[in-house]
Amino acid sequence: MNNPGEEPTDRLDQPHDQLAVTPPKKWAAGVPAVVHALEYSLQQTSPLRTGVDLLTMNQVDGIDCPGCAWADPSPGHRHRNEYCENGAKHINDEATTRRVTPDFFRTHSVSELSRQSDMWLNQQGRLTEPMVKRPESDHYEPISWSDAFGLLAAELNSLDSPDQAVFYTSGRAGNEAAFVLQLFARAFGTNNLPDCSNMCHESSGFALHETLGTGKGTVSLHDLHHADLIFLVGQNPGTNHPRQLSALEQAKLNGARIIAVNTLPEAGLLRFKNPQKARGVIGRGVRIADRFLHIRAGGDLALFQALNLLLLQAEDARPGQVLDHDFIRTHTSGFEEFAAHARGLSWDDVLAATGLTRARIEQVRDDVLRSERVVVCWAMGVTQHKHGVATIREIVNFLMLRGNLGRAGTGACPVRGHSNVQGDRTMGIWEQMPDSFLDALQREFGFDPPRAHGLDSVNSIRAMREGRVAFFLALAGNFVRAAPDSAVTEAALRNCRLTAHISTKLNRSHTVCGRTALILPTLGRTERDVQAGGEQFVTVENSMSEVHTSRGRLKPASPLLLSEVAILCRLARRTLDGKAGIPWERFEADYGTIRDRISRIVPGLHDFNRRVARPGGIQLPNPVNEGVFPTAVGKALFTRNTWQPPHLPDGHLLLQTLRSHDQWNTVPYTANDRYRGIHGSRRVVLVNPDDLKELGLTKGQHVDLVGVWSDAAERRADDFEVVPYPTSRGCAAAYYPETQVLVPLDSVADLSNQPTSKGVVIRLEPTGASPS
Repeated sequence: MNNPGEEPTDRLDQPHDQLAVTPPKKWAAGVPAVVHALEYSLQQTSPLRTGVDLLTMNQVDGIDCPGCAWADPSPGHRHRNEYCENGAKHINDEATTRRVTPDFFRTHSVSELSRQSDMWLNQQGRLTEPMVKRPESDHYEPISWSDAFGLLAAELNSLDSPDQAVFYTSGRAGNEAAFVLQLFARAFGTNNLPDCSNMCHESSGFALHETLGTGKGTVSLHDLHHADLIFLVGQNPGTNHPRQLSALEQAKLNGARIIAVNTLPEAGLLRFKNPQKARGVIGRGVRIADRFLHIRAGGDLALFQALNLLLLQAEDARPGQVLDHDFIRTHTSGFEEFAAHARGLSWDDVLAATGLTRARIEQVRDDVLRSERVVVCWAMGVTQHKHGVATIREIVNFLMLRGNLGRAGTGACPVRGHSNVQGDRTMGIWEQMPDSFLDALQREFGFDPPRAHGLDSVNSIRAMREGRVAFFLALAGNFVRAAPDSAVTEAALRNCRLTAHISTKLNRSHTVCGRTALILPTLGRTERDVQAGGEQFVTVENSMSEVHTSRGRLKPASPLLLSEVAILCRLARRTLDGKAGIPWERFEADYGTIRDRISRIVPGLHDFNRRVARPGGIQLPNPVNEGVFPTAVGKALFTRNTWQPPHLPDGHLLLQTLRSHDQWNTVPYTANDRYRGIHGSRRVVLVNPDDLKELGLTKGQHVDLVGVWSDAAERRADDFEVVPYPTSRGCAAAYYPETQVLVPLDSVADLSNQPTSKGVVIRLEPTGASPS
């Protein structure tokens, strides 16, 4: 174990440049997951701290996992070890006993830190006191909290317009901090509130808002457990939300069939060995996918259009026996126009886009016809395409045809990948909040919030690049590595007068500085939060719209840390100097006073403090499950969706970025991805063996990934090793965030403006070859 401030020397931090490849795993979890979770946790912190974290994680009145947003079983039905391998790593990565002190920053310049890997930066440990990098300096140095707030407030108040400031939020923030941040930004005068959802599930929100009148999923754990048929589309639950596997296991035991639709045969889609049950320890576990559709990247829209056409044709053959005409007539609009459009589908286009045979798609239709209750789950393999919104609208069409909305065991399930990203949006972190929310803010606090839409993540980068934004504040997250077009994003941030990050650990964003840069260290979710009003808790919302408490148990990593709420409230007091009459000091002292205000603004959170204290918390209402569709016409909308596959010149592939198994968001914990059989390196590109043969490339060859985009600018990720892998034909995969450099800033999903990280056209150029 390292002493505070000492640089780590264990194997996790050594350079990894020796790639070893083993066959991909055919099952996920099991005893190895427990072993790897404990191994990593004990390398980070003590057995006692590890035990405190794990035994209280996802328990009533315990710590909510800061990892994914998967829902917890109801109280009384939770396992004593209600966490997954990656959640255990993530929480103990935060609880590490390693420390980053001012001595560290005296030793390491910003230039030196910028050359380190994401893994190395993360492994240095917890930030301990506020730091500033002043103009012309290449080192961070200590600064008092008072001076830091003074510097921030002076910069904000010197702006020509409030819209020259951007306030970014990551899903790691709790509801109370998110609400305070949006309140401060709007009282300051701007709706520039980008968040990480802009880059992961914005397409889901746009599509569901338009078609159903709500941007959230409609499914509960109970629905998933009791569905007849479950689609898993463009997602990898074994790595990105492993506790979903327990819910899928229960669904299988209840008789459900599962169809996996993916460009890669992921271990978690094949078989699950639940380490909490005997069959997962000494048995073969549970088969997850009954059918695996090895689809081409971006082909999901064509697949669901084909299924919808087949359902219409089945209705033609058996009138009144296939479609739910009562649901369509009572609750929907636009069916006739949709049906006419669907009947014009070209099967040649479908087969080219999906890479599937018509017979395989017809088998899925037969599965649907045998099922009374259907759930469709999806993740970023669907959303991060140019036609991501259209794909989700087509999924809604599919669900509506047989009335698979608003009934038990049915529904739409966007699987969000970060703890409270949905809660942030509920709290008002969105650049396009509706007037109803802004009107409620005005009634409650007595000021008129700005009404013009603000900047999302992509537009914030554009504005910084063009000099229209001078101030950037990030509440948690690692914006530089999460954002697209790495070189453009970094240049944009360096164009700001001031950049500031509220963070627990060191990351790449701290090395990409405006003229002045601040690091504002904050409490982690694992730590006790004691304010003037006593010990506090925060609340979070999971993917299934359940709001519950999270209460840290550990001693803070440093006496100089402030909570996210405290940092934001103090900054608001210094900046606004009493304007708007908002009681920032009371908010900081007692988070219950924040929840009192939220209860009068956010529908469904009335009597917030009393109701959230109950075991299991609050289930927010979903209008769809009450037969209400608050769209412009008061009904669910059938839509007509068109698409155009990306043009792939000869010798090119369609790249999707993805996480390794040993990674959370932008931070790799090791250089391994054991489920895919990759060990010792992250600079690999996975390519179908037949594509390699056509391209004249061989296993182990080193190549540069060269992005092709209409702006003619060359985007290059250097020196990747080729690994033959069962990707879909014409498609390749490589790890994020190393490949974010290849995602053009202007390559975005229609309507949602979400980066298209799953649809990047590239060529593989042997290392050292002359550019073609």
